[in-house]
Formats: sequence, C-alpha cells, structure tokens
Amino acid sequence: MNYKKALQNNIFKVISESAKQLNLDSYVIGGYVRDFLLKKGDAKDIDVVAIGSGIALAKKVAENLPTAPKVQVFKTYGTAMLRYKDIEVEFVGARKESYAKNSRNPIVEDGSLTDDQNRRDFTINALALSLSEANFGELLDPFNGMQDLENKIIRTPLNPDITYSDDPLRMMRAIRFATQLNFKIEKESLKAITRNAERIKIITNERIVVELHKILESETPSIGFLLLEKTGILKYILPELTALKGIDEIEGQRHKDNFYHTLEVVDNIAKNTNNLWLRWAALLHDIGKAPTKRFSKKVGWTFHGHEFEGSKMVFRLFKRLKMPLNDKMKFVQKMVLMSSRPIVLAQDLVTDSAVRRLVFDAGDYVDDLMTLCEADITTKNPKKFNKYHNNFKIVREKIVEVEERDHVRNFQPPVTGEEIMETFNLKPSREIGVIKEAIKEAILEGDIPNEHEAAYKLMLNKGKELGLKTTNEQ
Repeated sequence: MNYKKALQNNIFKVISESAKQLNLDSYVIGGYVRDFLLKKGDAKDIDVVAIGSGIALAKKVAENLPTAPKVQVFKTYGTAMLRYKDIEVEFVGARKESYAKNSRNPIVEDGSLTDDQNRRDFTINALALSLSEANFGELLDPFNGMQDLENKIIRTPLNPDITYSDDPLRMMRAIRFATQLNFKIEKESLKAITRNAERIKIITNERIVVELHKILESETPSIGFLLLEKTGILKYILPELTALKGIDEIEGQRHKDNFYHTLEVVDNIAKNTNNLWLRWAALLHDIGKAPTKRFSKKVGWTFHGHEFEGSKMVFRLFKRLKMPLNDKMKFVQKMVLMSSRPIVLAQDLVTDSAVRRLVFDAGDYVDDLMTLCEADITTKNPKKFNKYHNNFKIVREKIVEVEERDHVRNFQPPVTGEEIMETFNLKPSREIGVIKEAIKEAILEGDIPNEHEAAYKLMLNKGKELGLKTTNEQ
C-alpha cells in the first residue's frame, strides 16, 4: 500500500533527496505513521531511521534545508535531531539491541530495517513509510500493525516477556497507549506485564512520571490506573493509591472503596479541565484516608484529618518521584488540604462568613477548588447528585457576590503593620500581630467592611484594649 499523501510536507522530500545523496535508504517510522493512519492529524514529531548513519543524514538534511537548522547530536545514542518550522525530526541509524538484566540501556549494533522494526515496542509503532525514490510512500508492516490498528490492539512485535523485561518502561507505555487511544492490550502481552511488573523498579522516577502525566492527560485516565493496578505496577510507583483499595466491614458497617471512588473523581475532573496539576489533586485528594481510617461504634468509619494528612503525603510523594517541589506541588497540597471545605458548605446553610473564609484561604485557586469538589460527587443517587450540584451552584454564586463586595481574595489588610507601629510608636512586637489578626477576623466575620476607615477605628479600639497609647497620647 502506498501512502504518499502522508508525506506531502516538504521536509520529507528534502530527507529523501539527502538520503539519496548519501546513498542511504531512509524511512519514517513510529508515532507519525501511526497517528496518520489513525487520522489524528499531522504529528509534529517525526522519527526517521536510516540504513546507515542517522547523524550523517541529519547533517545533510540541515545543509539542504533553506533555514539551515542547527543539528543536535547525541553520540551516546547514535541519534541526531533538528527543528524545521514547527516540526521536530529525530534521526537514528537502523540498529539491533540487546540488554543487560539490571539496565534498560541497550547494547547497540548497526542493523537492517528489519532489525530496527524488531526492536520497536509495539506493532502499531513498527509501521514504516519508505522515503526512497523507488518506492516513496510504501508502507512496510512486518507485524500486521495495520490490523492491530483496525482492531484497536496493543501488541509487542516479539515475545512480550523479552520486550518488557528488556525495557520495563514499555509496560507503562503499553498502558499509556491503551489509555490515550482507548485500545485493548493483547491478552498475552497483558499477562507478560503482570509477570514483569516488579522490573519497573529499575526505571528512573523521572521516566515513570512522564508516562503518568500522559495517562493523567488522557480523556479517561481511569483506564490507565485500572490497568496499572490490575498488572501490579501501581503498588511499586504509587502505593498511596493501592492503600485505598478495598472495603472493610465491622458490625455491618462498611465504607466505600476509596480507590475506585478516586478514579471516578479523576475521570470527572478530566471532563472539566485540562489542568494537569488539578488532575493530580483529584488523584491524590483522598490519599490521607488510608492512614487515618478508624472505626467507632458510635459513628462507624471515620477518616478524621485525612485532608491534613494527605497534604503532607503529597510533599513526600512528589519528592520521592522527583516531581517539582515548587508552586505546582504547593497547589496540589492546597487542593488536597481544602478538598472537603466546599462540600461542608454545600451541605449546610451557606453563610457569608464561611464563604469569605473559603475565598480567603483558597485565594486565586477557589475556582479550581470548586471544580475539584464538584468532581468529587460520585453518588449514584440522582436526588443526592442533583442536590449537591445545586448547592455547589449556590456556593459559586455566593463566592462571586461576596468577592465583589468584600474583596478578600488575596487579602491585603487595609491597615498595614507600618501604620500600626507609627500610630502607637511601636517597634516590631506581638501586639502588631494581634491587631492585624483582629482586623482580619472582623472583616472575615463581616463585623466591619474591608475598608481603611473601619479597620483604622478597630485598630484604635484594639490598641486601647492592649493598653497601647497613640503617639498623640504619649
């Protein structure tokens, strides 16, 4: 079959001509071909394999392009990369690989196109289009990858035990592709992942996180997390989640399975936001429930303080996985810590004071917090579901109303510490903090408006209570 229409971009013509000048055969392989056949639009990442030196081909292509792009060479891996307009092209020489037991870094030798296709992770990623003049656009499909694309199957070209043991990251890639494409992992391949699950321990956390991000960014992330749990990989990479699995029963009292609930919440949030870190917050919002689970004869199962415990666990998890410990981590922590606050509001009468405190504590993230809490409604009871959502709508309206009137988001006190020091002729001291706290509390409670005049008056009264004298009285 010929697919010249997949190669209409000028870059392919230049690669073809450059390969001819070097007397090499060259092929487009992998994701670009797969996505074209799946009608997913033009990919911006192109992998080219040369029967010979990929680095030499990259340099020749750069010479022949009008933009003369810089070629990045990775000698260790025998690869090179260049950017042309909005496209990134990676070049590699065809090769065969062998692996040591304790490493996913292969021993590489020059090879044929067949060798190179054999080393690919999945049949749907081994599809290649020829760039040679004689058969430009011809599809080379030695493992029936086209059939697997049509049948929506993830399958390894060779023995799956060897494929996954050689490079255990491929197990996560199989699960990630199954999630992104909504494909099924072929039965023997899935069994092989389960048999080799422990091998994931030799993969760096950074590489694992890349795959986790892609699963979380998918349309239905639960597909991936269910597969990670089913195959036994999840307990090695996110034991905090597997600890949520299961239902305990004492004296006829049960609690919901917090693992499956969590996955429902993640899918719900995925329908409403592309924010990766809010998706992480949904995934981790209940991780504090496993260590705080208790049974009380009076009230049944409790998870007191699980939000606080969960927020501490977020830091430890991010640190272990070598994820960023910056504002992204702090955002996830805050979402986990506050994840029950709007739910409590939605159950009770919504007071201005409670809303002011919610907005004050959540700051710019109050909308994200509300989105998370709405996603947390997984009840199958239609009446309860509608009641919660209607209540959350009231809370959202109240947030807008209170914020327009009281301006407590990213609160700045109307009276500054410097003004308090000047008024009472104070040096930095405990009394300044007491006065500022009193003003903040009065505003949040609605006792005074968030205005300077009212806050200044309260400052004078509070100072008098503390036995302070203004500079005029001294």
